[in-house]
Amino acid sequence: MMKFQMIPLLAALLMIVSCQEGGQFKTGRILASKQVSAETLNLGKTTYMEYCVQCHGINGDGKGVSSTGMFPPPRNFKQGIYKFGNVVAGELPHDEDFYKIIRHGLKGGAMLPWDISDKRLDAVTQYIKTFAPEAWEGEDKKPGTKYDIPVDPFGEGRKLEAIEKGKRAYHITAACIQCHRGYETKADISNWNKEINKVPLKNDEFAADLYLLKLQDSDYDYKTMPPDFTYHHVRYSHTTEDIVQRLMYGVNGSGMPGWKDVVTDEELWALAYYVQSLKELRNNPAREDLILKLDNQ
Repeated sequence: MMKFQMIPLLAALLMIVSCQEGGQFKTGRILASKQVSAETLNLGKTTYMEYCVQCHGINGDGKGVSSTGMFPPPRNFKQGIYKFGNVVAGELPHDEDFYKIIRHGLKGGAMLPWDISDKRLDAVTQYIKTFAPEAWEGEDKKPGTKYDIPVDPFGEGRKLEAIEKGKRAYHITAACIQCHRGYETKADISNWNKEINKVPLKNDEFAADLYLLKLQDSDYDYKTMPPDFTYHHVRYSHTTEDIVQRLMYGVNGSGMPGWKDVVTDEELWALAYYVQSLKELRNNPAREDLILKLDNQ
């Protein structure tokens, strides 16, 4: 029995070794208008084969030997689409965006944080780009537009005020409940709609899935599920400022749009404070109280 169990593992290890020994880069590449040496790409390949291939696959297609059953599945680098770049949707991320994900991982998924040297970090970043040459290679390819994060108009001293404004922005102004679940009572949402749009909402005007998670179409060949902020880890955002940044840019390819210039800077920060307050309910008895209150309307 042990002999048969070892066959898949040995085959995978032999495949990895053979890929490390062959297919070395002889010349450098121009990636996003940046000259990258063959030495860097070969170090990146070695690093990838040591740390990344198990999930992302030898060909960078997200079909590594450990990928079966993972949700969300490992990123398919061959697509040249990246969820968490801090750039306008559809544009190429900056190297620093890759560094942050590799260094810190993505909470709630299988992407772990990796403690590797700065040299290896940059090298594997450049190697990952070679899986999508049509997106990265050439003098005409450039990293995308970055925004300055607006100044926080609230601060810790006005945190509660920000959360109250965020509730209104989330459920009414930005209508986040079209994709995400709702977290406040119908009575409160109706009152906020009257306050903002001059008309209260009747019970039959609320969507049947107001308090449900809603699957979304994506560019990744699978449906994406917006998180329940009170239950799931938010994969890329750790601080209130991180949430503002993600709201500005959206989540590329997932259906989550960027909200810069759609809502005001104050509303961006109010939304971020509100989402952060929801995150703090995770593993907290107060979450059970909230869910019970919503269920008993």
